[in-house]
Amino acid sequence: MDAQGRGRAGDIDPADQWVFDPKTGSYELRLDHAEESEATPGSGTSATASSSASADSDSPAVPAPARSRVGTQGKPGRRTVPGQRGNPRRAGAKPAQGRRKPKPKQSKKKKALMWTGGTLAFVLVGGSVAAYLVYQHFNNNIDKVDVGINNDAVIDGPVNILVIGTDKRDGKGNEGYGDPGSVGHADTTLLFHVSEDRTNATALSIPRDMITDIPECPTKKDGQTKIIPGTKGTRFNESLGQEGRDPGCTWRTVEALTGLKVTHFMMADFNAVKELSSAVGGVEVCLAKDINDPKSHLKLSKGRHEIEGEDALAFVRTRHSVGFESDLDRIKLQQQFLSSMIRKMKSGDTLSNPKKLYDLGNAATKSLTVDTGIGSVSKLTSLGKELSKVDLENITFATVPVKDNPAEGKNHRTVVLDKPKADPLFAMVQQDISLTEVKEKEKKAKDAADAKQAALLKGPKAEPAAVRVKVQNGSGRVGAAQEAVTWMQNSKGMRLTSNGGNATGGKKDKTILEFAPNQADQARRLAEIMGLPVEALKQATSDAAPTAGMTLVLGADFKAAGTPISIPAPAKAPKDIQKIEADDKNICAK
Repeated sequence: MDAQGRGRAGDIDPADQWVFDPKTGSYELRLDHAEESEATPGSGTSATASSSASADSDSPAVPAPARSRVGTQGKPGRRTVPGQRGNPRRAGAKPAQGRRKPKPKQSKKKKALMWTGGTLAFVLVGGSVAAYLVYQHFNNNIDKVDVGINNDAVIDGPVNILVIGTDKRDGKGNEGYGDPGSVGHADTTLLFHVSEDRTNATALSIPRDMITDIPECPTKKDGQTKIIPGTKGTRFNESLGQEGRDPGCTWRTVEALTGLKVTHFMMADFNAVKELSSAVGGVEVCLAKDINDPKSHLKLSKGRHEIEGEDALAFVRTRHSVGFESDLDRIKLQQQFLSSMIRKMKSGDTLSNPKKLYDLGNAATKSLTVDTGIGSVSKLTSLGKELSKVDLENITFATVPVKDNPAEGKNHRTVVLDKPKADPLFAMVQQDISLTEVKEKEKKAKDAADAKQAALLKGPKAEPAAVRVKVQNGSGRVGAAQEAVTWMQNSKGMRLTSNGGNATGGKKDKTILEFAPNQADQARRLAEIMGLPVEALKQATSDAAPTAGMTLVLGADFKAAGTPISIPAPAKAPKDIQKIEADDKNICAK
């Protein structure tokens, strides 16, 4: 092994590590001659390696390239010079016999790559694009924001990544777009949901001009936490930037809107789309007609084009030359671009090209701001590997259903949530129901598992008075357990219910009912009264004592006593929602 532990014995010829430096008049030991050392002549290795390791404690420590100079020994003016084929660590060693072992041909970029588990590239478009294909070399590029929620990078359940494109105009590469004084609103927002079993993913685009309520949110700045009051009837895009709101405010707004718990966020600016599209060598888009939009500066003829840089940014920003010139029409262009970008990033052409991966990682990490839970290369890489398990054909992009704001009469500038259409869509995502048909093999396996779980709800139901259950509070709302117990006892005749206090481990995302096989009739009755989904039922393998009670752990999906935990979801996506499948190459903007 060489002095830095970078390889096995024999991988590098020792003599090749010694190089004569004409500036110093000495031979120097180059421990990694594949890279140019940044250390000053004569500097020790330990300090450099320590600095590299401390840059990110979550990432594997990779010793920095260093060199150690052989100084003068004995009389002044004399120096010890290693033989041309000798090893300075073994005085008097015989020269190596025969042909030397060839040097490794692997490039330094390939050695540096941390991304080895596939490349589901997450792209953010519409005034901005973010992707992450990240590795060790770019760790210090990543900006982090503490939003007061610090989830693990990878979790066992469903994953919900909030991707935000800000219209902030300052910073290199963002000059010349719109209002230079913008505080940076949520110009484009996309919630990327990955199912618990990683068989499918749904990306929900949230219109920026949708009128909604923004909840109260804490923000941290300079070590101080400030509570920003919530507002009602406000444009969604003001959940970021306005009144000093940070991405945590958009995070909480999306949770309140969709009923989904956000796991992490990623945010980028205008410059990201230009650099990322160029890094992958262009993104293919299709137009059903010629477009010449002076506002976005997009000028493209009808047909297919490979676009990058300024043209790519113009494509995702244009709206005045397509459809009804609305933000909803622009979202369609963004989803087309997004799908094509993911296809390009997952292609063998990108995965096998070290330069593209290097450029992509550099562009992504320079453009990226994330929460502290994924604020390092190692954490982002772990998350990326997890998300890459989803097949491209099972990724769907959909737009949250909205309608014209009736309060504006005929002059429509904003939209409001179309609840009759949105609620079933949100229910499908909450219950991990794919918006596209999954592969037949996966579908059969999932159907079999679903049928087995659904069987728990079939059979006799105990009388309410016979239901014994201890209710624990994991909802994150004070008093929820007692509220549920009081309602069960007084309104439903379940006199054998009790308050079990706070749930072990703190807040839970989902409500869970734990019961034994001989309590199944009680579980069915409680599931009916509480509106529990079949996924909430967790049956043990052995029977309980005759007087033992079940355990109901309330999660964040418990809204109020008497409100069903789950809304029945349709088996298939509603026909009239706007959606695009990521593997569809035949989409052309009209």
